[in-house]
Amino acid sequence: MGWKRKTHHGGPCHQEQSCPSHGTELFAIDEEVSHLTRLKSEPCERTRASLYAGKKRPISTFKLLSGRESNCSGIGRFSSADCSYALGKHLPVKGPWCVDDMDSEAYISQFSADGSLLIGGFRGSHIRIYNAEKKWMIHKDITCKKLRWTVSDIALSPDQRYLAYSSLSPIVHMVDVQNTMRESHANITQIHEGLEFSNDDDAFSFAIFSVKFSKDGRELVVGNNNESICIYDIGANKVTERIHAHSADVNAVTFADESSDVLYSGSDDSLCKVWDRRCNKRGKQVGVLTGHLDGITFIDSRGDGRYFISNCKDQTIKLWDIRKMSSTVKDCTPKAYEWDYRWMAYPSEARYFKHPYDQSLSTFRGHSVLRTLIRCYFSPIHSTGQRYIYTGSSDQCVYIYDVATGKIVEKLRWHGSIIRDCSWHPYFPTLVSSSWDGYLVRWEATEDDKDPSMLKTGKQRMHPEGYTFSFVF
Repeated sequence: MGWKRKTHHGGPCHQEQSCPSHGTELFAIDEEVSHLTRLKSEPCERTRASLYAGKKRPISTFKLLSGRESNCSGIGRFSSADCSYALGKHLPVKGPWCVDDMDSEAYISQFSADGSLLIGGFRGSHIRIYNAEKKWMIHKDITCKKLRWTVSDIALSPDQRYLAYSSLSPIVHMVDVQNTMRESHANITQIHEGLEFSNDDDAFSFAIFSVKFSKDGRELVVGNNNESICIYDIGANKVTERIHAHSADVNAVTFADESSDVLYSGSDDSLCKVWDRRCNKRGKQVGVLTGHLDGITFIDSRGDGRYFISNCKDQTIKLWDIRKMSSTVKDCTPKAYEWDYRWMAYPSEARYFKHPYDQSLSTFRGHSVLRTLIRCYFSPIHSTGQRYIYTGSSDQCVYIYDVATGKIVEKLRWHGSIIRDCSWHPYFPTLVSSSWDGYLVRWEATEDDKDPSMLKTGKQRMHPEGYTFSFVF
């Protein structure tokens, strides 16, 4: 294999100060983001006043429904915050039930924006699209083209017609997922159009880790091991912007909001950067956010052009406000320890080190980020008001954190191996997790013991059937 991932060793800066050991670090969060989170996820003032409920007093779902039916609030319906509060009390923690069981590791699980489709990506050359509205039937079974090792990322166009998939190669392929053919074999039963992102001199070593559609579906942005961000104009069929963004692999890139003007990126150089395509100096970041101690594995935007979260090999998730960013990178002294997340445990003495120039609003600890680029997300705005952050973990669990308190509110256990990705349905209390044990499973808010797809304790496995180990990504 010609491609080789650059090794980036972890470790804190020499100036870092450790927090108290044994996990006694106090959680802190910016007052503004805490207030905004509560506004979107707790009953509105009018509802509380009509039900004679104090600010800290919980309101039962029955009382909320009774108040709505009797029009106590005077508006005749739930506010969006009332809906989020009611639905947020019913988290998807029951189960799991099997969506699919494959003979290779499951790397990706993502719902479409409307929740009608679920996309699963597997090591090797397999992507499956499931119809979430028809009992998880396979909508499209895709055999990919010219993959190096695995599907590294997928992106569904805003109109849900085209799927873009990337690999550890310089080409992103696009496939029409709404035609009538159920089986899609690359360039045999269906054309998988290839979009070339590399220059001629780096094509053999170029590897893509992250791919996203712009909100209008006209562009694709990727992060790669060439330390750069590339933007591809689909209509013009060429790369229109190539930004040397970081000093190490760019593992994550995403658009900040609906405008697609602002980008966030995260890298193995431990930095998060903000890019504004409207600026004259388009190849220079408008801001840098420091605080992580190691390589960043994923970034998720809150969608408001202000807040985002990042997952990191320093075993933390951090919440950021781009209004607090710096214009330049703060200098930091050499690493105090060496380790490799692909095969080593995280050094216990480093678990509560703190960056001397940490600009984050809050830090979430408890999950584990080892061996692969594990992903984290905000919970859906419609059903939870983005009250939670959830993430996969190398300790075989899905963690759900409360944004306002930092507490782990739920820990979903069943898988027998690393959970690299997970996805919360945008409207219903359903969460799907994908694991290296080969399973795609779903978690629900209510239990159904009669469903034959329910997975029992004791049926777990560390690897898929027919598994052979050869490489870690």
